[in-house]
Amino acid sequence: MLKKCLFPAAGYGTRFLPATKAMPKEMLPIVNKPLIQYGVEEAIEAGITEVGFVSGRGKRAIEDHFDISYELEHQIAGSDKECLLSDIRDVIDQCTFSYTRQLEMKGLGHAILTGETLVGNEPFGVILADDFCANSDSGVFKQMVELFTEYQCSIVAIEEVPADQTDKYGIVEGKEIQEGLFKVSNMIEKPAPEFAPTNLAIIGRYILTPDIFSIIRTLNPGANGEIQITDAICEQAKNRMVLAYKFKGRRFDCGSLEGYVGATNYVYDEYHR
Repeated sequence: MLKKCLFPAAGYGTRFLPATKAMPKEMLPIVNKPLIQYGVEEAIEAGITEVGFVSGRGKRAIEDHFDISYELEHQIAGSDKECLLSDIRDVIDQCTFSYTRQLEMKGLGHAILTGETLVGNEPFGVILADDFCANSDSGVFKQMVELFTEYQCSIVAIEEVPADQTDKYGIVEGKEIQEGLFKVSNMIEKPAPEFAPTNLAIIGRYILTPDIFSIIRTLNPGANGEIQITDAICEQAKNRMVLAYKFKGRRFDCGSLEGYVGATNYVYDEYHR
């Protein structure tokens, strides 16, 4: 049974400067709720309430957000503003939060390895808040947890991307064993379009078995000189089954301005108009 989820949140968010100079990019709001809260709520929907953050310098606001603000709550108690804190209070009441710090930015693989002390020797999820995923029926991570219950192996979420954009993603190659579900045979991090075996791109949702940690420890730096989780999962797939799941829903890349604005417009149109 999956109980824990990691949120890597140590990056600088340089694509959103100057907004992220003093504010974590994970705290950028989609309408009136920060990106990171949407991710935690997605984990809760999937039945996961043990949440670990791999953070870094300048990320104190994340810890404060997932904590009780006695002064603020006292000030708005009994007013029409009190209900605005109901969602985050529900999250705080349902979850336990733990934190560790990634001292150097050495890639997503390194960030996940840094979180080993938070998850221990058991399977765990990874959610990247930059990838905002929407589905009116069932969240992407809930879909993946249901698959994990059946297959008990590492799973990555994928979507088709334009062929000329493969150099922005980890790309998956594999055999389709049922509709939208692939048994992975190869993964390549950010291949040039002419070298990409498919256009099936990994997005920021993972379920990983704990043997991934020993694999990451043996890796040499890959693309961009970083420890890539794609390389570790590819190595894992050589010895045991790894699945790639073409999820049902819509994803917005909130690490880009275009995706961030698109997610904001989507949430406003769906829930606030």
